[in-house]
Amino acid sequence: MRCVLGFDGGGTKTDCVLMDESGQILARTRSGPSNPTRVGLEGAFAALIEAAENALAASGVLAADILSINGGIAGIGAARAHPDFTRKLTLKFPNARVSLNTDLSMVLAATQEIPSVVVIAGTGSAVIGRNSPDNLSREGGWGPILGDPGSAYDIGRKAVVLSLRHWLQGQNCPLGNEILNLFHCNWVELQDQIRASADSVFPRVFPIVAKAANEGDSSARALLQSAAEEISQLLVSVIENLGLREKFFFLAKTGGVFGRSVFFDQPFDALAAKIAPRARIGPLPEPIAEFAARAAVNCLDSPVRNVGI
Repeated sequence: MRCVLGFDGGGTKTDCVLMDESGQILARTRSGPSNPTRVGLEGAFAALIEAAENALAASGVLAADILSINGGIAGIGAARAHPDFTRKLTLKFPNARVSLNTDLSMVLAATQEIPSVVVIAGTGSAVIGRNSPDNLSREGGWGPILGDPGSAYDIGRKAVVLSLRHWLQGQNCPLGNEILNLFHCNWVELQDQIRASADSVFPRVFPIVAKAANEGDSSARALLQSAAEEISQLLVSVIENLGLREKFFFLAKTGGVFGRSVFFDQPFDALAAKIAPRARIGPLPEPIAEFAARAAVNCLDSPVRNVGI
């Protein structure tokens, strides 16, 4: 049996789809983060292998049956990890043709339309678009140090800063109490955790902010409103660079920040509609890992090794 693997690797999780040559999905699995700029090359590769091995175990497919692998991996370009990942995956799956792209390239290809623009709001954030096969524009995607406005990391960071300020002023902060309950610690201990590994703290705070906003917390709602406004500024730059403001095009949204609270989604949609009034706004046609797997199927009998854009 000829089978393929498709990956969607990010800063919080890695999704994997195992598919046969007919396009039937045999398994879907999930593991931890595989962004090498956040967890290192070994940690990122371990997450890919864990997701793949779980898919094989769930389906009974052998490693020798995997003939094509495709995936979009966050941070793979910045970490210059293409050669290492390709080599290691080839050792694990010796019969497979391996093609890896950045997550930004993969999501833009996954719109399956030109022109199109994708807004990514997950652990990190970015906006990327194209008005022709070769003319692209990108804003963001530089990581938390250089800025990820509107991301789960950035929202979580701002929620912690706001709550810590209340604590230092001796004020009660329900949002802050929920954050401490999540990590089972006090503010001094949480600061130590952040210094040791901010990535293990800030993205995990975002769901608390979304839940608090949905339950009426005004400070949480303000944080989400601000995040929507900040990421919409990235969208403005991309749309203007591509000359799409008055054009018909597909504006796709992806990432775990979307769909968690109307207090982020509604402000963003309203701002996007003002920025590009003729755009069709919606989710990607299918999950990234599934799209990557279908692209891998298309490469089974093709001499071309790279897919996407």
